[in-house]
Amino acid sequence: MKTPFPRLFSPLQIGSVTLANRIVSTGHDTGLASKGLVGDDLVAYQEARAKGGAGLIIVQVATVHETAKFSNHVLTAHTDDCIPGYRRLAAAVHACDTKIFGQLFHPGREIMEGQDGSIPAAYAPSAVPNERFHVMPVPMSVRMIEEVVDGYAAAAHRLQAAGLDGAEIVASHGYLPAQFLHPRVNLRTDDYGGSPAKRLRFLREVIAAIRAATGPRFVLGLRISGEERDSDPLDTSQVLDACRSLDQAGGPDYFSVVAGTSASLQGAIHIVPPMAYENAYVAPFAAAMKAVVSKPIIVAGRINQPQIAEGVLVRGEADACAMTRAMIADPLMARKAKAGRTDDIRACIGCNQACIHHFHRGYPISCIQYPESGREIAFGKRQMAERKKRVLVAGGGPAGMKAAAVLAERGHAVTLYDAGRQLGGQVLLAQLLPGRAEFGGLATNLLRECEIHGVTIVKGTMVDRALVEREQPDAVVVATGAKPRWPAFEGREEANAVDAWQVLRGERNIGSKVVIADWRSDWIGVGLAEKLAREGCQVRLMVDAVMAGEQMPWYVRDHTMGVLAKLGVEVRTYARLYGADGTTAYFQHATSGEPIVLEDMDTLVLAQGHEREAELETALEGWEGEVEVIGDALSPRTAEEAVLEGLKVGTTI
Repeated sequence: MKTPFPRLFSPLQIGSVTLANRIVSTGHDTGLASKGLVGDDLVAYQEARAKGGAGLIIVQVATVHETAKFSNHVLTAHTDDCIPGYRRLAAAVHACDTKIFGQLFHPGREIMEGQDGSIPAAYAPSAVPNERFHVMPVPMSVRMIEEVVDGYAAAAHRLQAAGLDGAEIVASHGYLPAQFLHPRVNLRTDDYGGSPAKRLRFLREVIAAIRAATGPRFVLGLRISGEERDSDPLDTSQVLDACRSLDQAGGPDYFSVVAGTSASLQGAIHIVPPMAYENAYVAPFAAAMKAVVSKPIIVAGRINQPQIAEGVLVRGEADACAMTRAMIADPLMARKAKAGRTDDIRACIGCNQACIHHFHRGYPISCIQYPESGREIAFGKRQMAERKKRVLVAGGGPAGMKAAAVLAERGHAVTLYDAGRQLGGQVLLAQLLPGRAEFGGLATNLLRECEIHGVTIVKGTMVDRALVEREQPDAVVVATGAKPRWPAFEGREEANAVDAWQVLRGERNIGSKVVIADWRSDWIGVGLAEKLAREGCQVRLMVDAVMAGEQMPWYVRDHTMGVLAKLGVEVRTYARLYGADGTTAYFQHATSGEPIVLEDMDTLVLAQGHEREAELETALEGWEGEVEVIGDALSPRTAEEAVLEGLKVGTTI
């Protein structure tokens, strides 16, 4: 069968191994390590991507030394205890004709947290602090450098003994090898600093030690940030010079190119770039790297669709594409692409909400569109229903669509009703916020799942008890969503106040001077602030939290706050809404209770969260059939919880 993406599905030789295609799931921390080791959850997670057709899987970062533990759930490779788990993982991936490498990691000064709540000492080339984690590192002694170099070699040997095909040195994102390369982070005056050649010595020794420990057939790669996207970056020309020098000396078998640095809030955004960034935006640097080295180049950076990857490869910008989040959202992406089933691919929307945001909160990885990710053991294999039922789903938002799709896939006869003319619920509003258009893909993808599995869809129809009694289903899933919350406040009846939905729908005249009362501190308040500021309004964002965007994924929040700063939006925190009249809004400081008075206001915009739509649930009290309430109809939260609850109810009815 001829594929529509011939370059993407052509083989690629990297060192001694041949990849079946050029789709790579690059190293990303899944939070699925079991006490630092590979366990059942991580094996099941990576096996799903291998079964889905990935050409290469690169396992998440693993420590090469005791001082490399940057989080309390990091994978370890600095003791022999790691070998059995890696061996199981390699066998599972190899059974799918997929190659597997492991990442070798030392964060240097980029320590995120300790193992027991205390803050550990961090070690780096020099005592130069970072901005993001506020770490003042200890300069490494020569003896410690030698220990860490030996640690890289020993860890690589363990991966080889476990049956992996190769290893990747993580020199990206401002981690230890990058710290040695950076002239303003490496201030050493010994043989490891002071000149480009000396700053490169650490990496040269690591590569040589790994080669000596593993031999020439064990593939060795180098991951590096071509552009740190920081105010004080490692210069791009220095990166190119270092990689050229390593390549000429025989160095790595491939280079994996990314952007960003963990050292600053500005640079860290690019570790997992949100949807505000263009697809394949790192590809131009990959092309520059490809021009100076002889080995294959893997490029990352928002490559979420096969046609985007094919374009990168056809233009010769890289030899393989990192499509990591694409395979978190859809583990079968590669197989679907090869077969030309592009409409069936559940494209990643770059929301960062359940992938990297889960990691930052200490939870295993998942996806708001596909909550089966990271939960493969519990939900990875769909069980057909023992008794086929007629199920009525009320509400065509994310919760209702996911429930309907899963129920129909399991064999139930499912009819989905929605009162509107278009399915999607609040997704249809969320996509109207600046930089959030891609979020609409959530509704598109869930609708496609419903279509594939044969859900009957009825639009423009409100479900009430009479309809339920007329249709006589065996079960009803109530997914009727929520409505904007209007809290009680002084002057509410007289104030010129509007809610977020009215703003997004263009239903009210806003004026030119706006105060936003943001209770939830999520996407809505900051998104409205950006929208109105771009439309020429003077915007004051008052947040009832310790920071604006407190509930958002870190990188999305940090990018958005940078945008608001450029737009001149005034942001005040610890601000609880108290009242409004005419042209004045009144707030209280959330901890001191002191008044905050904002005058010269045209409109008060309420971003005060939501209240559940409970009318149908109440109406069905006493009805004899099975009733399940999910998503915002149960409790207003986010799309992540809505889709997850849709999955859960879909598997239990």
